[in-house]
Amino acid sequence: MQETHLSHHSAARWALTAAAAAVLAACGGGSGGSLGPSNELPAGVREISATAYPATTVGSGSTAATQDLLTGGIGKTGLGAAAAPAYADPAHPTAAELRRNALYSNYRGILDPLPGGGYGTLYGPNVTADGQVTSSEGLIPGHEYLAVLDDGSSRKQTVIAVQVPDSFSAANPCIVLGASSGSRGVYGAIGTAGEWGLKKGCAVALTDAGKGVGLHNLADDTVNQLDGTRATRSAAGNQSFFTALGDAARAAYNAAFPNRIAVKHAHSQQNPEKDWGSDTLAAGRYALYVLNARYGTAANPVPFTKGNTVVIAGSASNGGAASLRAAEQDGEGLIDGVVASEPVTEMPTASGYGIQFGGAPVAGYGRTLAEYTTYGNIYQPCAALAADAALTEVSIYNYIGLTSMTARATARCDGLAAKGLVSGATTAERAADALARLHTYGWSAENDTMHNAHYALGNGPILSAMYTMAYGRFAADANLCATSFAAASLTGDVVAATPTALAQSFATANGTANGTPATVIYNDSVGGAKAWQFAVSPSTGAADLGLDNALCQHALVSGKDLATGVALTASSTPTKADSDKVRAGIQEVLHSANLRGKPAIIVAGRSDALVPVNNNARAYTALNRTIEGTSSKLRYIEVVNGQHFDAFLPFAGFDTRFVPLHPYFNQAMDAMWAHLKNGAALPASQVVRTTPRGGTPGAAPAITAANVPPFVAAPAAGEQIGFAGSSLTVPR
Repeated sequence: MQETHLSHHSAARWALTAAAAAVLAACGGGSGGSLGPSNELPAGVREISATAYPATTVGSGSTAATQDLLTGGIGKTGLGAAAAPAYADPAHPTAAELRRNALYSNYRGILDPLPGGGYGTLYGPNVTADGQVTSSEGLIPGHEYLAVLDDGSSRKQTVIAVQVPDSFSAANPCIVLGASSGSRGVYGAIGTAGEWGLKKGCAVALTDAGKGVGLHNLADDTVNQLDGTRATRSAAGNQSFFTALGDAARAAYNAAFPNRIAVKHAHSQQNPEKDWGSDTLAAGRYALYVLNARYGTAANPVPFTKGNTVVIAGSASNGGAASLRAAEQDGEGLIDGVVASEPVTEMPTASGYGIQFGGAPVAGYGRTLAEYTTYGNIYQPCAALAADAALTEVSIYNYIGLTSMTARATARCDGLAAKGLVSGATTAERAADALARLHTYGWSAENDTMHNAHYALGNGPILSAMYTMAYGRFAADANLCATSFAAASLTGDVVAATPTALAQSFATANGTANGTPATVIYNDSVGGAKAWQFAVSPSTGAADLGLDNALCQHALVSGKDLATGVALTASSTPTKADSDKVRAGIQEVLHSANLRGKPAIIVAGRSDALVPVNNNARAYTALNRTIEGTSSKLRYIEVVNGQHFDAFLPFAGFDTRFVPLHPYFNQAMDAMWAHLKNGAALPASQVVRTTPRGGTPGAAPAITAANVPPFVAAPAAGEQIGFAGSSLTVPR
């Protein structure tokens, strides 16, 4: 590797090539001469480094290393290995080692890395852009340019990585914008937009969209730096990726709540989701700048513009939402097309459109993430005990080693019944009622068997805590709904995060409080603060997975007490003022569903229980039609037996029941490319009928192309998704 670090003052010098300097001299630059087009660094962007990754070994002995743009030098074999690459010094990993391991963990965090699930055959570094399976390790040489976008507060700190493969063709320029999925860091879309774009020879503009691994350990005042390494807050200075609290506030909070960890997505006080679209657009502008700085000549200092460069925004989940929002906000015409897989669309309304499934109207649809996540956080653990929700092959409650989760879920059912929030005299009846309530809130029967997985792995508690904090712009010491984040012991007690875990966090954490190393803590648990799995609610006195905590978070979103229906007040818990802040933040993140006539393809799995299609993909498609009418170029592909996390597919029971969505993301990118480059027609909106692998749970037969048939240009009548008036019609 050959790396050039760029200070704030040297960024302009890096971009000012000799050829560009010659242009300035010829035009009398700086002395009143007339200048032609110039390559300007986008406003707010500060460059960090420019690094060559030749995909060959550099150096010798203990310092020898291989890195590339896609795999960090470990190739298809390394990405598929069960263990991450080792560090020379685990307690002090280098920035290069952290980058390598971040690529490893982010790739595997959103894709099934097992050969039986399609890795290495249907997708992977060794599979070429046209789908040919090779014996190659798939290393991609090129240059990577890191920059940070800030608004002057030093709290936004959106990181952008522009990767330019050596295969980039100046005669056929293209850029793929890859906003990270979830709360992941800058490499969060490496396995989706990154891999597809690099194989095509496109420049890839990755961005964390204001999220990422920013952990301020308040006990020892250490932070992640922009390059992923750890340092004390004072030593990091303006290289700190996220600093939560100053000295006085940190000392006071430590005294009350020791060993807590602030998380950037939740605590930056920026409500980063409101900028996901604009951050994606900024990444595109920076990519054009990088390409012009790299390939510009004296005769043509700005060879690449939005007019001659194909730009596709494509990503999954939160990244898919960022791609759609960027298209909605793209008044300058930068983006040519969009591909969004399982996008978290924040619907501005549930009025003026409808959804029909199998000829029957859907009752619940078009809710925001905050609404359905906090509601699901209340009911999912109870609903997961319903007969219709059983994942008979294995309970994830037990799979993850928490056999007592079933007892706690039963206590949740009891607590809900005592508050009048479910009906029934038995646990079975209460669980069935809880599941029915989820159905009225946007989930469908196809989601039923996923509820125990999503809850047991913490999705409800994590997202309910993080997003309410983020929307309301609460600081780390706000104690919102008596919630904080910290490392926890096996019994749920708050413990100090280990220095090694913090040192490696850039590579191992995913930007959430998922337990690596921070998890969600309920500070008001009876007997002392506990991790959410072990929380005892004050109102019930039972270990019920923190029912009181969940009810508080939903009240922040709804503005009222769920049990009584009474509006919040200045003296209620939570307060009306806190709820007003959260609800104002939600208004900032709503989509418009107006894609400005841009071609777009949404891919979603019908069994997605994290981002249910009635609240997201179906609702967005329906609302877009009411806005853009028959001129809309949005297409919707709904995949039967597809669910949100391809990374779940190795689990017993998931391998036999569900198929990966990733092949359909790749196909949608191919279809968008063909449309933009060759004028090929976009595929019609349709349902794709897949065939699960079946077999023995945990040992399903290897997937083949027959399990995941492609969507087609003109689907049969029984597979067409269309409209009846203002209602989206989806065949069963």
